[in-house]
Amino acid sequence: MPGTRRQVGATGAQTVTISFAGFNRAWATWIGDRLERRGVTVVQQRWDPPVEVPLEESLRDLTLSRGRVLLILSDWYFQLGPRGHDEWNRALREVVAPDQDRFAAVCLTTSALPGATSVLGAADLTNVGADEAERRLLVRLGLPTDPLPEPVEHRPGPRYPADTPEVWGGVPRRNTRFTGREELLNKAYQALQDAGSGAGVVALYGMSGVGKTQLAAEYVYRFGSEYDVVWWVPADRRALYRQRLAELAPELGLSTGVEYGERLRAVRDALRRGEPHSHWLLVLDGADEPENIWDLVPTGPGHVLITSRNPEWGEHNSNLVEVPVYSRDESVAFVRRRAPRLSPAEADRLAEALEDLPLLLDQTAGWLNDSDLSVEEYIELLEGGIDQNVVKVSADFPLAFQTAWSILLNKLKDTVPESVDLLRLCSFFAPGSIPVRLLKEMPAGELPEQVSGLLNDPLLWNKAIAQLRQYSVVRLESHESAVEEASSGESLYMHRMVHQIVGHDMTERDRKEFIDVVRRALAAADPGRPTDTRLWPAYAEITPHLKWADVLRSTDPAVQSLVLNCLRYMYLSGEYRAGIKLGERAMRAWRELLGEDHPRIWDLSYHYANLLRAVGDYAGTEAIERAAVDHLRTERGVQDLEHLRAAGGLAADLRGLGRYDEALEMSGWVLAAYRELLGDQDSRTLNAQNNLAVSLRLLGRYQESLELNQRTLEARRQFLGQRHNWTLSSQTTYATDLRLLGRYSDGLSLQNQSARVHRLVLGNDNPQTLRAEYNLALCHYRSGDRAKASALFTRVLERCERVLGEDDPLTMMFAAGQSCFAREHADIDQARAISEKVVDGYLNMLGEEHPFVAGTRANHALILRNVGERDQAHALLEGALAALTQAVGEYHPWTLGCAINASALRNLVGDPESAASLTDAVIARATETLGRTHPLTLSARIAHAADLRGVRERQRAEKVESEALGDLATTLGAQHVHTVSARSRNRPYWDFEPPIV
Repeated sequence: MPGTRRQVGATGAQTVTISFAGFNRAWATWIGDRLERRGVTVVQQRWDPPVEVPLEESLRDLTLSRGRVLLILSDWYFQLGPRGHDEWNRALREVVAPDQDRFAAVCLTTSALPGATSVLGAADLTNVGADEAERRLLVRLGLPTDPLPEPVEHRPGPRYPADTPEVWGGVPRRNTRFTGREELLNKAYQALQDAGSGAGVVALYGMSGVGKTQLAAEYVYRFGSEYDVVWWVPADRRALYRQRLAELAPELGLSTGVEYGERLRAVRDALRRGEPHSHWLLVLDGADEPENIWDLVPTGPGHVLITSRNPEWGEHNSNLVEVPVYSRDESVAFVRRRAPRLSPAEADRLAEALEDLPLLLDQTAGWLNDSDLSVEEYIELLEGGIDQNVVKVSADFPLAFQTAWSILLNKLKDTVPESVDLLRLCSFFAPGSIPVRLLKEMPAGELPEQVSGLLNDPLLWNKAIAQLRQYSVVRLESHESAVEEASSGESLYMHRMVHQIVGHDMTERDRKEFIDVVRRALAAADPGRPTDTRLWPAYAEITPHLKWADVLRSTDPAVQSLVLNCLRYMYLSGEYRAGIKLGERAMRAWRELLGEDHPRIWDLSYHYANLLRAVGDYAGTEAIERAAVDHLRTERGVQDLEHLRAAGGLAADLRGLGRYDEALEMSGWVLAAYRELLGDQDSRTLNAQNNLAVSLRLLGRYQESLELNQRTLEARRQFLGQRHNWTLSSQTTYATDLRLLGRYSDGLSLQNQSARVHRLVLGNDNPQTLRAEYNLALCHYRSGDRAKASALFTRVLERCERVLGEDDPLTMMFAAGQSCFAREHADIDQARAISEKVVDGYLNMLGEEHPFVAGTRANHALILRNVGERDQAHALLEGALAALTQAVGEYHPWTLGCAINASALRNLVGDPESAASLTDAVIARATETLGRTHPLTLSARIAHAADLRGVRERQRAEKVESEALGDLATTLGAQHVHTVSARSRNRPYWDFEPPIV
């Protein structure tokens, strides 16, 4: 990184050129800063002498610079090339000894150095603090050590390199054999420095095995002193990424509870605001699927460094830096450092044979250095190939990797055979971060003899891990532990190339034995309560490994229970798509393994149907649940608990399909059966009571729903606690009923508090949190606070689109609300575009006859009215009114609201008599259904007054209007927006709000 830095402070009497190895950039930066504060002009010169150039010549080139030359001596400084001590001694005697006044040095290592370095008189900076290190530096250069003036001393500058950032976590150990990549490191650094606030994201991308993770780790160690926070997060799986990011909360000193969602929200908010630290670096390692996590990448004043095989990060506001294989010079230098016995020519031949792939060079050179095998003999083995029917790996893996790995595996078998057993166990976890502690936590009596010694003997375990680390097959991830403690390793990291080839290279007997151990380890780690949000991090850690352990082929009841609990966790946490994939595979596998009518099939059907229902596949779930209901009723009777559970699911399907009367009937007898069998306080009874309230609300029976939800909420608070996710859900449903009954202040008060706790407990992006915030937006809107409503409508819709997708039922529900708000208070074109998508989405999902289709068409008609398309609006509204009357009846609030809108259009198209007749009928029906002072009834009365004026019945109109205005003032308040609007004779309208089913 050559170039002159401008001096700072007083005019300096001298210039110093700092010669440093790239590894020691942080030291060079700190030393340069301390000298510049004293007026010294500093030139930074990275030391990387070409191997073909004599060392004497490279050292002599340093004397061409102005002023003195300060060498930063370290293990890396002498290893570059690499050069032996004899060569260094000759060069120092020839170049430095005759010109000692031009050279000075500081020493950063306690290792033995070439003897001739004594001529440099190096100041020892090891194991001293910043103040003493600066004093020794200044004394060695003959500079004054007087204190600096206050303004100069306290100016911000780089951190002393021996001091780690205030917050440091998850970073892999530094690779002391890291070689080359200077251009890439500087390119990434400059890209982050040049990015504006909130845009500091760089993605290091390239094929497997090119060293992306090692490059990111080296970046951290070289530039980490510029940050206050450095946090390394595995990003190959969304759930694990969220968990590890949440673990940053206590490190930042954030005041949060223990709930995972609360910590995640607090961390993202703190990073965005830059409080308490604005200089932060987040490393997302292995983020190969941008669409899974891009919405969770923090923004703010800090920097994000990503490693990925996927260049699509460029589409997500990231600067791309491609990581290729080594250049041949880098390969040769690396091999010679890894295997010093090899000559440059041998290293070159090996690099060519291994296609310059860093991972393969690392593994091969490591054991080749310990082997008697010559490079020529090794290359002959490579060229001989291996049986492709035995080992098959991905097409993007170099062919040489397959043979090289086979040779390495034989070496491991001969030296420490237990290391091969550990490797094979790891291959039944997902590649990447492997929680090997789960293996060690298993009861000893449950382990087969082949692995019991490995897992129960600490010495054998540590020996196996040490051997695998020596050949760079795995790396430890217990980074902050002491060496002795870390050797046990809570977590290992295995590269996907290694993972895949190990998985194919074992006998069928070994495969069965090892996979069974991993399955039982995962089952033993099952917390057993997927409804407890505090245990979600444990499930987030377990679920990625289910596929690799092939758990769906296990007949072990504990393993099968684990699968069911993971499905439940995925449903509750909003991981719908991943849950559906697992559920679909489980249905196929278990039917084949257990038979169509095995009890486990009905357990699985319940969880699978929940996930499908969450994404709107109501017809599919009805078929699944009806089959379960019919079978269980026949085999076990109507009072069987599993039959009741399936019947409750079928009722939910009927609600989704718009068959509300059938759903109500089924929900009613399910609740009655639970009460008889389990009593009023069992959680299953309370769930059934909640579901009956949903059916009542969908039928417009809001008061009955409110009373049921109030009882459910009180019971859940008492038996489950205030922060249980079901209690929080009850708060939202109760607040919804309050709002639908016109009790806006009560609903707002409850929902405001509940939404805050939702965010703390479940996190911002959990679907249940999104529902709570959407209802809060509606409460604000109905209460007249349009500004807060607007911000919430927009935020909730954007988050839901990112998390669940545009076609999810929840997204369409939120989009309907956003469209209605935009129609009245924002952008009519935006409202129209959103509304068209909503109508089409419901039509495709639910079919022509569904009441949601009619309701959203009624909303769309109001947009057409506002843009002057009256005839089309009128026709659409009349069709919607007829459809809603057919679907839910003329007394349903949806039908009544649609009729209020239809009466306005009848006036506009010249049919005032029909309009007045319609609102007159609506008043009677609404009064019977909702009461005389319900907001919908009051809207009908205000609308009817306008219709009476349209047919010139002014006296009657005045009476109706006066009474309605008085009731509005009494019910909502004289200054409520609805009251003020009615007083101004603005005709009221009704919005259809697609509800939760």
